[in-house]
Amino acid sequence: MSADAVTWTFAVLQVGTAIGIVVFWATWLRTEHHPASYPEGFLAHERAFVLPDSVLAALLAAAAMLELAGHRLGPGLALVAAGMLLFLGLIDAAYFARHGMFARERGGAGNTAIVAWMLLLAALLAIRHL
Repeated sequence: MSADAVTWTFAVLQVGTAIGIVVFWATWLRTEHHPASYPEGFLAHERAFVLPDSVLAALLAAAAMLELAGHRLGPGLALVAAGMLLFLGLIDAAYFARHGMFARERGGAGNTAIVAWMLLLAALLAIRHL
């Protein structure tokens, strides 16, 4: 493995994001939620993201490992992950904006950080690999 510093940096960002996704869902699924404090249908909406986010986490980790190993499939897989990050980030952004979830009293700082990171990482991966 003779990956350069940029490849290592992107690998750390991808694996860190994958770990963050897993930790988020492990925590969220074990936390009691009070439906009255969320928009109607929010809990069902969120639960629908468990599967695609899990696939995204696996793709991010696999792409990072493949790129570090110098495998030719790494960059393409990273672009697939970038597309998923963009799509899922935009869905969250639209939903949160429509339902006031960027407001401070509704966890707006955390919601903003999640959406911003997803869109930023998508852009960085696309710039790197296109």
